[in-house]
Amino acid sequence: MPFTVGTACRLFPAAFGAALFTCALAVAQGAPSQTPDDPVVAKVDGSPIHLSDLQDAAQSLPQNVRGMPQQTLYPMLLDQLIDGRALVSEAHKSGLDKDDGVRRQVAAAEDRALQTAMLSKTVGPSITDDAVHARYDQEIAGKPGEEEIHAKHILVDNEAEAKKIVADLNRGADFAALAKQHSKDPSGAQQGGDLGFFKAGEMVPEFAAAAFALQPGQVSQTPVHSQFGWHVILVVERRRGEPPSFDQARDELRQKMIQEGVQKVVAKARASVAVEKFNLDGSPARATDQAEPPPSR
Repeated sequence: MPFTVGTACRLFPAAFGAALFTCALAVAQGAPSQTPDDPVVAKVDGSPIHLSDLQDAAQSLPQNVRGMPQQTLYPMLLDQLIDGRALVSEAHKSGLDKDDGVRRQVAAAEDRALQTAMLSKTVGPSITDDAVHARYDQEIAGKPGEEEIHAKHILVDNEAEAKKIVADLNRGADFAALAKQHSKDPSGAQQGGDLGFFKAGEMVPEFAAAAFALQPGQVSQTPVHSQFGWHVILVVERRRGEPPSFDQARDELRQKMIQEGVQKVVAKARASVAVEKFNLDGSPARATDQAEPPPSR
């Protein structure tokens, strides 16, 4: 199911490139293109607004708004586009299009549009449902799922209390009873500290590392410290989970394929241009600019 422009462009992964390629693919697959049968629905000082302009504007809206009947949604969008064109007309009349700051913003917007168009042209067409399904068959289907463990824990505020609980367990105390008595985690009182099955990525790193190092029946002899406090962990059993279905894995695989495609396109583009870097003051960069001075004696 293809992304729409609005959905994709609101994902904003941490890296700029990721945000750019996601929006680019959305434009390639979600935005309607102008066709010969694209009627003019309004004019502002003679400048036409086409039906495709309304369709593009609709794609940027949230899904629940986009689903409104066209006879309700499009008149509202048309008024907004008319308002925008009127403001642009006034900006031209007042000479803002000659302002250096505005020119820089326009140039930056043009650069972003060209970047998006390039990624749409080169990456978008290859990210099809068939391609994603083939990737799923290659990497996931028929392979063992991620390892899971079934564990219990007791969470307390300090290390000394956790060590005393470990000692009590080593003397044969009942884990569930101690969890109900000492644990500040709600699972202690309600399920005797039972966390059920979980994958490593579902727990904080410190807890996961300690828990997955244990075999069934083993208790962590050294209390585990995390942001929540001090944990005593008992592993009950280990198993391999089922691999995710195609529907479950599709979006993650699709994003991975987009990232790989964009990285290739960007690397190829960068290799074809001459790049010079300068210091922030505009002076030529030197190999020693980032060197740290020797430690003082």
